[in-house]
Amino acid sequence: MCGIVGILNQVEPVGIEKSILLQMLAAVRHRGPDSFGVYRDEWAGLGNARLKIIDIASGDQPISNEDGTVWIVFNGEVFNYLELRSILEAGGHRFSTHSDTEVIVHLYEEHGPDCLKQLNGQFAIAIWDARERRLFLGRDRLGIHPLFYTISGGRLIFASEIKALLAHPGVQARIDPVALDQIFTYWSTLSPRTVFSGVYDVPPASYLLAQDGKIELHRYWSLDFASRGSAGRAVQDYQDEFESLLVDATRIRLRADVPVGAYLSGGLDSSTTTAIIRNFTDTPLDTFSISFSDPEFDESEFQLRMADFLGTQHQVVHIRHRDIGEMFPQVIWHTETPILRTAPAPLFRLSRLVREQQYKVVITGEGADEFLAGYDIFKEAKIRAFWARQPGSQMRPLLFSRLYPEITHMPNSQAYLASFFGAGLEDTSAPDYSHHIRWKNTSRTKRFFSDALRERIASADRSSSEVVYPAGFAEWDTLGKAQYLESAIFLPQYLLSSQGDRVGMAHAVEGRFPFLDHRVVEFASRLPPALRLNGLHEKYLLRRLARKWLPDDIWTRRKRPYRAPIHRCFFSPEGAPDYVIELLSPACLEEAGLFKPEAVQGMINKLSGGGRLGETDDMALAGILSAQLVWEMFVKHFNRQLPPPLRAEELTRDLP
Repeated sequence: MCGIVGILNQVEPVGIEKSILLQMLAAVRHRGPDSFGVYRDEWAGLGNARLKIIDIASGDQPISNEDGTVWIVFNGEVFNYLELRSILEAGGHRFSTHSDTEVIVHLYEEHGPDCLKQLNGQFAIAIWDARERRLFLGRDRLGIHPLFYTISGGRLIFASEIKALLAHPGVQARIDPVALDQIFTYWSTLSPRTVFSGVYDVPPASYLLAQDGKIELHRYWSLDFASRGSAGRAVQDYQDEFESLLVDATRIRLRADVPVGAYLSGGLDSSTTTAIIRNFTDTPLDTFSISFSDPEFDESEFQLRMADFLGTQHQVVHIRHRDIGEMFPQVIWHTETPILRTAPAPLFRLSRLVREQQYKVVITGEGADEFLAGYDIFKEAKIRAFWARQPGSQMRPLLFSRLYPEITHMPNSQAYLASFFGAGLEDTSAPDYSHHIRWKNTSRTKRFFSDALRERIASADRSSSEVVYPAGFAEWDTLGKAQYLESAIFLPQYLLSSQGDRVGMAHAVEGRFPFLDHRVVEFASRLPPALRLNGLHEKYLLRRLARKWLPDDIWTRRKRPYRAPIHRCFFSPEGAPDYVIELLSPACLEEAGLFKPEAVQGMINKLSGGGRLGETDDMALAGILSAQLVWEMFVKHFNRQLPPPLRAEELTRDLP
C-alpha cells in the first residue's frame, strides 16, 4: 500500500519540476511514510510514498524493467504475484527485487494493458512507457484503491488522493454542484465524477491511456448478475466450491513481510474470515473492534464472544458521541468528499489503534453483503416485487413486519410500512426499482440546498450525472439488479472509499478483503438467487458454510448493519464543538453558498431545544456539515492545510 503521484506533459517536453512532485508526495505521505522515490524525464514524472509490506529491503519505487524504458509506481497488492513471477522468469524476464510491483512491470511488457486481467489484487497502477511515450493508469476490479486525475496547462496530473492534485500549483478546488446533487441522492458521486469540478477518478475495473495528447478510458472487467440455471447441481457442491475459493482468497491475503491482523465486528462476515485464518493457517492473530457507549450501536458482546471462541489477542477502541464530533474534521480531510454518515469516524480511530499496535495490514469482511445478498434493501425489493403481483393484497405487505419486527409495536405500524414501501410499487421494470425508495428519501435532504446551488445544478453540464446500466440489465432478476446497484455505486464510491481506504490509510493501515477476490465475486454473482437470498434469509450459502466454524449464536445472527450516531455527536447537553457552530453559522453558510441558512438554523434550533432528528434529517446534518468542511478545507483554506513539501534528502530514490 502506498501513495502515488505523477505528471505527464501532453503536448511538449518541458520537463517536470521535482519541487512539485515533492509537494504532491508530501500531501499523501500518510499513506506511505516508510520511503519516498521519484522518477523524471522530459515528458513524465512519477512519485511514490511507500508503505513497506512486501519485500521490505529492496522494493522501493519507482521500479523499471531491465533496460529502464518502462517505469512504475504502484499502490496496493497483487496477491498472486508469486505465481506470475514464476511464469515471467520462465519466459526470460530478470528480476532485481522480490516485490509484487516489479511483476507488474514485466507483465505489462508481455501483455500491455491486458496485464490487468491476470492480476488478483487491489491496486492503483501508473506505468510510464518511455518507448511509446504512453502513460497507463489502471485500477482494480472493485475499486478498492483510489486513483484520481485532472488536466491543467497541457498536463495530465494524477494521484492517489485529490489533495495531492491540489498541491500542484496549476490545480484549484471548486465544488461541482452536480456532484453534490448526486451525493444527496445516491450517498456518493457517480464515477468518474468527484465533488470537485474537473477532477475525475479512474473508474473501477478500468484503465486510462494517455498518448500523443489523447486520453482514452477502457473497461477490462464488468459485474454480471445475469441469472443462470443451476442444471440440477447440489447445494453441497456449491458450498464446497465456495469454501475452496474463500479459503484460498483468505490465505493469499496473508502474504506479507509484516504481521497481519483482522477486524472482528462480531457479525457473520468478519467472524468467518477470522475463523478461516485460525483454522487453515498458523498465522498468529490479533483482532480489533469498535465498541460504542451508545447501546443502540454497540456489538461488543458478540465481538468478545468470537475473540474468546477463536482465542485471539483482542483489542477494542471505545467510541463516545463526542469522540465522533471531535474526529469529524480529520475524517473529512481524508475522505475528501461530503458524507451522509458518521460511520467512517470510528473506523478512523480504529485504524489508529491498529497502527499503534505496530500493524500495517488487517483482514476484513467487506463485500459479503453486496455479493451474497446481506442487506435489507435486497429483501425489501423482493417483497415489493412479490406484492406488486397482487398490489391489492392486504397480506403481502405484512411481510415487512417480518423484516422490521422492531417497529411493529408502533401505532399504525402496518399502515405505515405499507404506505412507505408502496411508493412506485408496480413499476417493477424501472431499472432503479430496488433503490427507488432509498434514493427518493435521501433526495429529501436537498430541501436544504440554497437557491443559488439549485440554479447551478439546473444549468450545469449533466453528462455523467445519471446511473449507467450495463447491457442486458433489463433481463436480470430483481435481486441481481439490486446487487448490481449496491456493488457498482455504494461499494466503491462510499464503503471502500470513505469508510475503507481513506480512514485506514490515514494511519497507513491497509485493509484486505477476501470476499472481494474477483474469483469469489464471480462465483457469488453466478449463484442461483436462492443460494444468496433464500426466502428472507440473507447470505444463505455463507451461513451454511460458516456453521462449520462459528458458534450457533454468531452464524444464526440476523444482519445488523454497521452504523454510528450522528446528531448526538455534534449537539449534546454540553454544547456543540466550536467548528460546528462556526461552519453552520448563517454567515459561513452564506459565504459557501451551498445551503439555506434559515433551513439549517431551524434544524439547529430543534436540536438545541433537546429534540431528536429522524434518519433523513440525520443524514442531512452529516451531509451539510461535511460539505461545509470540504469547502472550508479544500476550497477556502487549502494552503493552510497543506503539509510542508518533502525534502530532497528524504528521497530513497531520485531517478534517473
